Amino acid sequence: MLTAMTSAYGDFKHILITGASSGIGEALALAYAGPDITLSLCGRDTSRLAAVAGACRARGAEVDASTLDVADRVAMAAWITARDRATALDLVIANAGVSGGMGETADATRRIFAVNVDGVLNTVLPVIDLFRPRRGGQIALVSSLASFRGFGGAPAYGASKAAIRVWGEGLRCALAKENIGVTVVCPGFVTSRMTDVNKFPMPFLMSAEKAAETIRQGIAANRGRVAFPWPMLAAVWLLALLPDSWAGAISGQMPDKD
Repeated sequence: MLTAMTSAYGDFKHILITGASSGIGEALALAYAGPDITLSLCGRDTSRLAAVAGACRARGAEVDASTLDVADRVAMAAWITARDRATALDLVIANAGVSGGMGETADATRRIFAVNVDGVLNTVLPVIDLFRPRRGGQIALVSSLASFRGFGGAPAYGASKAAIRVWGEGLRCALAKENIGVTVVCPGFVTSRMTDVNKFPMPFLMSAEKAAETIRQGIAANRGRVAFPWPMLAAVWLLALLPDSWAGAISGQMPDKD
C-alpha cells in the first residue's frame, strides 16, 4: 500500500509527459498546467510542441519542451536525469506511441515496437532509479484497450500495447513496497492525429480533453488501471473471453489501418 506521504494522490508539482505535442499528451499537459506547476514535455514535432508549451505557460506553468525521439535510449536518460536534477520529478507519464497508420509493413512494425515498447522502457526505467531512493513518486504508462486481444488489422500495435500493459501491471505490484505508484492507462478511441487517419467507424470516440480528465482522476486516485470508455472495455473483455476460433474470426473481420 502507498502511504499518504507520497505524491501518488494527485499533489504533483513536476510532471514529465512524453508524446506531448498532440492528442492525449497535449491534453494532459494542458490539464496539469497551472501556477506552481513544472512541466517537462517531449515530442518529435518541434513546432507543435512549442505551441503546446506556449499554451501551458499561458496557464502559469513553468515548461521545458524538448524535441526528442523516445526510442533514443541515451538521449532520454540524459533528458530525464537533467529535468529531475533541475526540479525533482514526482509524476512521469509515458504516453508517446505510434500506430501503423500507413499499414503495418515490416519497417512500420519495427518502428511501432521501438516507440511503443522501447520508448516506454527508455522513459520508465530511468525514473524508477530516481524514485527508489526517495521511496515515492507516480508513474503512468499509456497502453490501449487494443491490448486485450490481437486484432488482424493492427497486430503489432496491439502486441506492443499488451507488452506495456502487462509490464505496468507487474511493476505496480513490484514497486508498491517501495512506495512508488504505477497506473496503467487503457484508452479506447480518442481524437488525435493517430485516429485522424482511420477510415473506419470508431465507436465511442472520445475527445482528448475528456480522456485526459479521466486519466488525471485515475492517476490522482492511484488506480492500478484506468480503462475507458466502459462499453468498449466490456466489448474487448467479452472478445478476450470467447473461444479463440470465435474471437479470431471476429477480429479478422475488422478493417486494416491504412
